[in-house]
Amino acid sequence: MTDFRFYAGVADTYERIRSPITRQVASDLVALAGQAARLLDVGTGTGVALDAVAAALPGAKAVGADRSLEMLATGRNARPAARLAAAEANKLPFRNETFDVVLANFVLAELSHYDTVLFDLTRVLRRGGRVAASTWVWEIDELTRTWLQLVEESIGQEMIASARQEASPWDERFGNRDGLEEALRDAGFHPVHVERRSYRFAMSRDDYIQEQSTRTLGRFVREMLGDRDWQAFLERARVVYERTFPPEIQDTRDVLFAVGTKP
Repeated sequence: MTDFRFYAGVADTYERIRSPITRQVASDLVALAGQAARLLDVGTGTGVALDAVAAALPGAKAVGADRSLEMLATGRNARPAARLAAAEANKLPFRNETFDVVLANFVLAELSHYDTVLFDLTRVLRRGGRVAASTWVWEIDELTRTWLQLVEESIGQEMIASARQEASPWDERFGNRDGLEEALRDAGFHPVHVERRSYRFAMSRDDYIQEQSTRTLGRFVREMLGDRDWQAFLERARVVYERTFPPEIQDTRDVLFAVGTKP
């Protein structure tokens, strides 16, 4: 059995569908983080944020770290020049005060012990350095509600709660402005600036379903059902979304950005 927490089996789909969704967010995150000569992207996935760094800070030395070897392999194929490292976010293989900026693009909610990770991010930041994080705002719209209903019909509410607790335990906390700001302040960052921005994404119905399949619940359902029943689940999802939504889905999502400085 694969481990859904490590994005097993979905890296190529992630790069094809989710990378375009997160690219603009990553660009804005890099801009908010400010100038940097050395930059680390924690939980880099396939390295989308490194593209934003290369575009905005062409002279910067940037490295992306992630625990998923599959995501890193896909990132290596998509971005041959990118510097990528396999590492746990709470055990970063870098010396103290190495970086001017650390990015955490849609990462904090997936960390079981985020306080330990923030401690290590502080360690590798120089004094006056900045951590810049992005998180999805915790909201459930009609598109998401439809997906959740399909998942609940398939595996049950109790299993949904278990999956979220195991792989994305802090969705609600870090999808809330106060929770995100409090976590950075508790980690010693000061000042901390938080702002909210809206993004609109257009995609086909099938791409929306595939994008949801790369998220926590999608990966969990795939692991629970096995290949045959997973394909049946996807077909059911296509039927429901075709009946409910137009061929091109316009999906509006809000993002929180937080930038904190190490005193």
